[in-house]
Amino acid sequence: MSANHDGANLLEVRGLTKIFGTLTACNHVDLNIAKGEIHALLGENGAGKSTLVKMLFGSLEPNSGEIFWDGKPVKITSPGVAKKLGIGMVFQHFSLFEALTAAENIALSLNDGSPIGTIAAKARALSYSYGLPLDPESLVGDLSVGERQRIEIIRCLLQTPQLIILDEPTSVLTPQEADKLFETLERLRAEGKSILYISHRLEEVKRICDRATVLRHGKVVGHCNPRQETAASLARMMVGNEVKAVVRAPAEGIETAPALLEIRGLTRKPATPFAIPLKNISLAVRAGEVIGIAGVAGNGQGEFFESVSGEVLQQDAGSVRIRGKDAGALSITGRRLMGAAFVPEERLGHGAAPRMKLSENLLLSRHATDGKAFVSGGMVKNASVYSAAQRIITAMDVRKSAPDPEAAALSGGNLQKFIVGRELDRRPSVMVVNQPTWGVDAGAAAHIRQALIELARSGSAVLVISQDLDELFELSDAIAVMHNGELSQPLPIAEATFEKIGLLMGGAEPGHAEHRMEVA
Repeated sequence: MSANHDGANLLEVRGLTKIFGTLTACNHVDLNIAKGEIHALLGENGAGKSTLVKMLFGSLEPNSGEIFWDGKPVKITSPGVAKKLGIGMVFQHFSLFEALTAAENIALSLNDGSPIGTIAAKARALSYSYGLPLDPESLVGDLSVGERQRIEIIRCLLQTPQLIILDEPTSVLTPQEADKLFETLERLRAEGKSILYISHRLEEVKRICDRATVLRHGKVVGHCNPRQETAASLARMMVGNEVKAVVRAPAEGIETAPALLEIRGLTRKPATPFAIPLKNISLAVRAGEVIGIAGVAGNGQGEFFESVSGEVLQQDAGSVRIRGKDAGALSITGRRLMGAAFVPEERLGHGAAPRMKLSENLLLSRHATDGKAFVSGGMVKNASVYSAAQRIITAMDVRKSAPDPEAAALSGGNLQKFIVGRELDRRPSVMVVNQPTWGVDAGAAAHIRQALIELARSGSAVLVISQDLDELFELSDAIAVMHNGELSQPLPIAEATFEKIGLLMGGAEPGHAEHRMEVA
């Protein structure tokens, strides 16, 4: 489907530059977005994409350069000014109050004095109209990440923008949810609206985007029609060289290896009226093995991670076992001391304290397991902590604007690299990761996936929860599916197909899924 525009530009940027101290985040960037097109903005983590769109949305002020809106020069000094022009943005990190309903969160941003009932009705109608069903009365704290993103999108659409900036919109969506979003974007384009689309998922860029601008180290290094490129050529433009393919070496002797992580009849009542109960989940992850867990968002993956990691304790201590010992009644720290490591889905605020430095975040998560290395006589060994943080930063190629910045100062992908690297650096016996490459560029995603495989092949047990089926097929030795709080038996990767896994994700019984495949 081609863009519905006549060549006129809705937005044009000339020589836009932003400097933070000694770092030039955007260096004389030129960009134009036509009316009625979906325009991709591509680049590695730290390439300057987030800085650029924050200047377009008024969250940051450029040091130099010009912005033209519908052919006229403008100064976008605040998000309020951007919204009045007709620019809307859905950020990668959501800005929602968990204790409020979806409608209440939307009302706060609209600020037009409409009754909450009217706003809820408009949000419900708009959400169903665009294929993004939303219950305005639901509490945000009870929603999955994918459902929260719908609130952000509907909140943006209710402001009737002419340009919508989407930052990694499918990083928290299942394939089915992503397809619905693409239908929505194509409808918006058909209505004459423009979309600036930031994504590291290059196949979807090829699928829906009309043009692409590529940034590298803050500079524009190319423009292209993504449909005429391959995913590999787009990745090469982004990183400047070939992206190494992930290699999953054969897993040998797994059948006789000890189970380092065991889940036995794990059952959990829903904590809230909107939560998913866990129903008699059993799973074993052996030394040397990577088990992947697929599932549509909101089917119990979050509750499962909380139970396995120790965020929520179990009455039956034997329902979670680590390295042959009961761990269900132990805290996160207790489970870490047994050799386990955990990476949660939400990195900012859950995986890292936003206003603390990277070294301080490292100390928070590892003061118990690395006590002798980081603490002596009750005093923190700051040099040792800083050195360890720098080791992780180097190993994971974390791009940053200061030697030891606050977590919130990093782009989403770079923070994800640091958090995953923080856990990998311990060489844990058991690694449980929820959405390992959410919002991470192609090169970094390959690095993280390869590191998880190598950790497993070194003798650890690795459990990966992901909504990215391509990722699970690349990583896993077997894939299980979470549906409505129940977990299927793991399917060996040699027997797994996208259709089989997709049927299980939709609620089909395993036998029914097999039957469907045989008929096909």
